[in-house]
Amino acid sequence: MDYDRKDAKKWATETVRGFYQCPITPMTADHKFDIDGIRYNIDKYVEMGLDGLVVGGFIAECWNVTPSEWMRFHEIVADANAGRLDLWTIILDPSVHLALEKMQFVEKLGFNGAEVINPVVQLRTDDEIFAWFKYLTDRSNMAVCLYRTPVSGTVLSWNLMRRLADLETVIGVKQGALNRAETIKIRSLMPEGFNTMEPFEYFFLEDLRLGGTVCWGELSFMLYGKKRHLARDYINLANQGKWEEARTKWEGLHDVREYYHDQFVWDIARTATYASALANIKAWYEAIGLKAGPILPPVADVTPQKKEEIRAKLIELGIA
Repeated sequence: MDYDRKDAKKWATETVRGFYQCPITPMTADHKFDIDGIRYNIDKYVEMGLDGLVVGGFIAECWNVTPSEWMRFHEIVADANAGRLDLWTIILDPSVHLALEKMQFVEKLGFNGAEVINPVVQLRTDDEIFAWFKYLTDRSNMAVCLYRTPVSGTVLSWNLMRRLADLETVIGVKQGALNRAETIKIRSLMPEGFNTMEPFEYFFLEDLRLGGTVCWGELSFMLYGKKRHLARDYINLANQGKWEEARTKWEGLHDVREYYHDQFVWDIARTATYASALANIKAWYEAIGLKAGPILPPVADVTPQKKEEIRAKLIELGIA
């Protein structure tokens, strides 16, 4: 890894910036990993200027694979990346022992950190969840980003977040509750060096003004296609303090951003799952020239009619 355990928070504050994206996983027609497709997409992500990849979670469909397939997926990603982008994994396992096994595995592959969901079954109280994370972080030197989300079944409380922030390798949180007021409140409660990460690009320009540094764990920048340069432009202008000019660039993404929300974000908010919304994103990927393939069963794939509807809309929006 690129840091020592005691320096994890400082390293993350200085390094984890910009767009850290969760890409979908290309699959073959027989529902295997499309290795060539994964390699092709990662080359494209490097060309796009992504700052980091956060892989192995819900968007990657890795909740729906076997443990050995999960390991193989990370080997493929690490090999294809070849050190070019900062790599993080996502841990979704209720067993802390399996979570540790996975973290130790990807650390050897060159991953720098793990976004970790609180145990989805069995452990519900603040004390139980804290003990789970303390056990994990006492036994791994890898940086941990908490995943605060209703998908877990228990949204981390503010008091628990403050306790977890004191663990040496806990560097921040993905504030995935889709509530802007809570993001602002959490940032005010957390100690210096703890990174409250916004996963909703709609708020990212405002977040930069208020001290945020990273749009974490989503996929809008990749999806914006021919207009993604506007996102990079508004970040650069914001970094120069040119807020009104930055907002003009941000507004240039309005139509495609709203379509992305309609096809993906609001479905997640409605269902508290990612599964059904991912089929639309796979169709979107293919429309902008990235590799995707089918979604893994038993999740229903997108219909040919819906795929064509998405392609036509993206052409109309000027991004495909």
